[in-house]
Amino acid sequence: MHFSVILIKWYNIHKRDLPFRRTRDPYKIWLSEIILQQTRVSQGLPYYEKFIKLFPTIHHLARAEEDVVMKAWQGLGYYSRAKNLHYTAQHISKILKGKFPETFEEIKQLRGIGDYTAGAIASLAFNKPYVVVDGNVFRVLSRYFGIRTPIDSQKGKSEYKEKAETLLDRDRPGDFNQAVMEFGALQCVPVNPDCTICPLKNSCVAYSNDIINVLPVKSKKVKTRIRYFNYLVFRIKGKVLLKKRIEKDIWKNLYDFPLIETEQGINQLLPYVKKNTSIKLIRNTETSVSKVYKHVLSHQVIYARFWKLNSFEDKNYISKNKIIYVDEKQLDKYAFPRLIEQYLQEKLV
Repeated sequence: MHFSVILIKWYNIHKRDLPFRRTRDPYKIWLSEIILQQTRVSQGLPYYEKFIKLFPTIHHLARAEEDVVMKAWQGLGYYSRAKNLHYTAQHISKILKGKFPETFEEIKQLRGIGDYTAGAIASLAFNKPYVVVDGNVFRVLSRYFGIRTPIDSQKGKSEYKEKAETLLDRDRPGDFNQAVMEFGALQCVPVNPDCTICPLKNSCVAYSNDIINVLPVKSKKVKTRIRYFNYLVFRIKGKVLLKKRIEKDIWKNLYDFPLIETEQGINQLLPYVKKNTSIKLIRNTETSVSKVYKHVLSHQVIYARFWKLNSFEDKNYISKNKIIYVDEKQLDKYAFPRLIEQYLQEKLV
């Protein structure tokens, strides 16, 4: 029995009942694909349901304020995805009059959409014969065919895509793509899969040669950047100072507190500020400092401390950095990185 036939048969029995699998609506499929990039289904599903409730059509999403979209996305990470999602919704709603492009080439032209997402939308929404190759697909193909080419190399990406294209069921491309991805997510899992119940085990190279935990191969180790954040938490008369992150950095367009980044952790704020910055803080303004919060991102580790201040009168700094005063009771209307959200939950609510 052919590889794709076995997998689609398995998929029809074992697939998870997910709302975006019950539709051919390209808006809903696109939304699910963007949300589930680098996100587990269990984590992404509540966000998908929230977005569909808040923005039932692409026009609703297009008309929404950016801060509302970012707030709805809060906690998912990779916030450029939300910004691109909003921009593309506006483009389709206004320029394309609400009609989602149907060809792979046209879909790929949309902001925030690459080969993978374009292939997913084309195959799932429009039944076009395009493959999608994600981490699950890499793993399944690498193990089944014994491919040792690193999955993080250009050669590897091309090789796996070509292999997937030879296997694609061109009559049911959406079902095939879903089947391979689901098989990797549920059966051919990264560590210690139960190969005894695998329908492909009799022809699987990795199983036959006992190299399941060797494949797939990666060649690169990503260097982790260590950062130290010192947040200035200024509260007076029920108001809090917030700063919108507009720089080209993590968490763009989210809110946090005025920030001083240092090369290493510091134990005294005022002497450091006086010696190394132009910020003007009044003597004895510091009241307390939080514990160190460790926040891990894909290629960064952040160590953050929150310094509570009882006076902050540097009007030039406030104006230059677009810092705003926000009523403490209105904080839930702003989109924060998970790190800030965690601090707020522990300290201000």
